[in-house]
Amino acid sequence: MTILARAVEAGRRYGDVPALDRVSLDIRAGELVGLLGPNGAGKSTLINLFVGLRRPSSGTVELFGGSPLDPARRREIGVTPQETGLPESLRVGEIVDFVSAHFPDRVERGELLARFGLEDLARRQVGGLSGGQRRRLAVALAFAGRPRLVFLDEPTTGLDVEARRTLWDGIRSFHQEGGTVLVTSHYLEEIEALAERVVVVGHGRVLADDTVAAVRDVVGVRKVSLTAADLPELPGVLGSEHRDGRVELLTTDPDRLVVELVRSGAPFSGLEIRPTTLEEAFLALTATSGQKESAHV
Repeated sequence: MTILARAVEAGRRYGDVPALDRVSLDIRAGELVGLLGPNGAGKSTLINLFVGLRRPSSGTVELFGGSPLDPARRREIGVTPQETGLPESLRVGEIVDFVSAHFPDRVERGELLARFGLEDLARRQVGGLSGGQRRRLAVALAFAGRPRLVFLDEPTTGLDVEARRTLWDGIRSFHQEGGTVLVTSHYLEEIEALAERVVVVGHGRVLADDTVAAVRDVVGVRKVSLTAADLPELPGVLGSEHRDGRVELLTTDPDRLVVELVRSGAPFSGLEIRPTTLEEAFLALTATSGQKESAHV
């Protein structure tokens, strides 16, 4: 499968602060990749390296087999950064026309706006749009030039559920037509809904790179749920939460936890053990990475 973008041992520092540390990652044609990580993990920095807005401090980054600084290569990508500033006096249709004019092959204005649920806003000034409408417009502009590869950094921030799903449909439509997408998100259900492959970054490093199911399996975390008034300290608990009268425990060794629970003599009922969601796996991965870093300090 053709590699459209590649980072090899890429690092990026801001002064003495490392934002990325020896990151290696390939983005292949036709993929829809979800990039997950907490604030400060390096997600936006990695996108900035791929699209040529920043240069790596170490290692190499390629876009379509060459430098991301090459304008000819950058013309084949679409980007929506976390924050965009659109001229408030211009109309939606005028902004679409202006952005589209920079590309030799472009999506017709009506088609682009319809794909992202903006067809009724073509004559509306940007200053009169809601925050969610502005965000949808910013995402739509990333697709204006029929890109081969699109980078979307937190594309649905601030959107309500309906607007978010409209955006998902537009992204899926592009992908089904053969387009390639790298999307970052704090909404973990969004990555589960969209992505075929998930890359988890934390502390500037890639912690996991696989399918959603495999990322869950890689951490080996299970959720033990039970009803109990009071529990003793139990081994191997990564996290706990009280919800709807039940106690939920995250652990990598549910068998040992249950054995110790029974041995403790603490009364409980309704014991359930199930696999984690992607969110639970993500939290366990980033927590484990932090513990490893602390151990090496």
